[in-house]
Amino acid sequence: MAQLIETKPSIPAYKTDFLQACLSANILTFGTYTLKSGRQSPYFFNAGSFQDADLLSAIAAAYAHTIVNFLDANPGVSRPDVLFGPAYKGIPLACCTLLELRRIDRNTWGKVKYSFNRKEKKDHGEGGGIVGAALRNANVLVIDDVVTAGTAMRETIDIVRKEGGQVAGFVVAVDRMEKIPSKNEDEPGPSAMGQIRKEYGVPTASIVTLDDLIEQLAGRGNEENMKRMQEYRDRYRASD
Repeated sequence: MAQLIETKPSIPAYKTDFLQACLSANILTFGTYTLKSGRQSPYFFNAGSFQDADLLSAIAAAYAHTIVNFLDANPGVSRPDVLFGPAYKGIPLACCTLLELRRIDRNTWGKVKYSFNRKEKKDHGEGGGIVGAALRNANVLVIDDVVTAGTAMRETIDIVRKEGGQVAGFVVAVDRMEKIPSKNEDEPGPSAMGQIRKEYGVPTASIVTLDDLIEQLAGRGNEENMKRMQEYRDRYRASD
């Protein structure tokens, strides 16, 4: 009788497709990168490199599936009236994701709107700091690329609230799973996304996590990059 081999469940197809697109187009690269925090990261994710239609389609599909799964798994989260993309990288992400959501389920997403902020408020024409749908009394789902310290997340939540909206959730492409930078890096600490959930009560989701990246590298035989990422994760892993 043939021996049965137990296999480890793989991550969902939309995640592997997304990671494949990131790797093939050098959107996810490996080396030594100095972050704003001063940490030396062994990898870098640049959402600004989704520059052609095929790549935009790949990231839109990944965001859309993440959002659908996120809402299905959290029935208490208010269904969004608006997808909000913080300037600048969040703007095309919100637009292409909303189009993909409509393609998947027109009845649910056909009338959902999108919006984004200006870096500087406009004092002529229609004026104001928001382009697209008004946020007043709206449930707003925010889409952004990567979060490290959480500063941009806080700024976005403040923008939405000042405009009279309610942040229903925050979805990013990559959850780095690392603790917020501090003076004593040897002390445990929460991640930026975890701190946002605690401070504001805002649920969060991501297309992929650092664990997903490492798992994918393991399947490709790239031992050196995988080892460096594991070491980085072990050193800076968040406590939440």
